[in-house]
Amino acid sequence: MLLNIIYVGLGGFIGASLRYLASGIIGRFNSQGTFPYGTFAVNMLGCLLIGFFAGVADSRGLFNPAGRAFLFTGVLGAFTTFSTFSFETLGLFQSGHTAPALANLAMQILLGLIAVWIGLQLSH
Repeated sequence: MLLNIIYVGLGGFIGASLRYLASGIIGRFNSQGTFPYGTFAVNMLGCLLIGFFAGVADSRGLFNPAGRAFLFTGVLGAFTTFSTFSFETLGLFQSGHTAPALANLAMQILLGLIAVWIGLQLSH
């Protein structure tokens, strides 16, 4: 159990660091807009990756429990940003940007599900 916690922590460090870098790079291209493109891109990529790696893990048995803890809970759990997504969406609503808030909700959820499905299809 302690070893799995260490794996999750190490993966979380990697995932959170990658999220910070990726979101920041993407955010620089849209510094004037109200839509959170950085978080959106990170969540979509994370959904695609978790779908792909889950499919690979299930079909080929490549990950042991420690590897799953490291990759799924640690790296990808820290890389995707549902809490940030929720905070940013609420902020959009609170600042009167209802259309971008609704677009963010619909696109993150619908396209996230589609990205997970595509990732699963690509893994076979």
